[in-house]
Amino acid sequence: MEQIKGITFAPFPYFGVLSSMEARDSLTMMMQCTEANCVLFALTGLQNTPQSEEIDFESNFLPSDLELKNAIHFAQSLGLKVILKPTVNCKNGVWRAFINFFDNEVPCEPKWRNWFHSYKQFQLHYAQIAEETHCFMFIMGCEMVMAERKEAEWRDLTAEVKSIYHGYVSYNTDKYQEDHVTWWDCVDVISSSGYYPIGSWKTELDRIEQVVYRFNKPFFFAETGCMSVTGSAYVPNKWELTGEANMIEQARWYEDMFEHTQNRPWVNGYCLWSWPARLYSENNVLHDKSYSFYAKDAETVVRRYFSL
Repeated sequence: MEQIKGITFAPFPYFGVLSSMEARDSLTMMMQCTEANCVLFALTGLQNTPQSEEIDFESNFLPSDLELKNAIHFAQSLGLKVILKPTVNCKNGVWRAFINFFDNEVPCEPKWRNWFHSYKQFQLHYAQIAEETHCFMFIMGCEMVMAERKEAEWRDLTAEVKSIYHGYVSYNTDKYQEDHVTWWDCVDVISSSGYYPIGSWKTELDRIEQVVYRFNKPFFFAETGCMSVTGSAYVPNKWELTGEANMIEQARWYEDMFEHTQNRPWVNGYCLWSWPARLYSENNVLHDKSYSFYAKDAETVVRRYFSL
């Protein structure tokens, strides 16, 4: 598999975002500024709580199917490969990793069986779009830590996705979970969220390497990134971190991440988190504390490594 130099664009876009001219201009700018060769679209299906059985993927929290297809075709017209990652989130704000049910069914209680039925419909809907639009890769979920133990259900879902979509199929596990997923053999590509603290990359890569060699599959970081906030380099997964804006620390984190991963030939790339649909002005860049690296010191780092 060729090296993925990707970026997640406009994470979880609601209806109308991807069809706007400013989004198209931003996507074009993303490619020009970073020399990325791939874009990832992360879409959100919503359930009310971690114990809800139904996933809604027909609301205005998602682009319409036509809007999504047009966005994919536009990205491809720019020369970008496209990865599609339909992701479930909870309306009450609880992280999807905590979606969980009893392993043994109990009458009158929510059930894994019902949830996986809804989740499968969600995934297969977008697998069909990925097939129709010739997406480079389909990632059938993200950071479902509690659900990952349901091996039979994931194997069944993977088989059904592959019956519809004929590109690379992956699943995006969370940080520190790479060696806990038991069903990597049924996907084409192993992927994870690489939000590892600065200074810890060697240790974590040593651990992940054993998983990659065990299953003999390509690997890439479907997410990885750091906010431009003081302290984020040490807790890059803590999106709610507060503090002073710090462009230098974000750039240092990216240097550390690239320096260590570039020396591992089994790391087949990244989809960095993230690039916004609406760009902030360069005059306001020093006040932006988000994961975005547009016009920041980290952008220069990304471009340098993506140009290799």
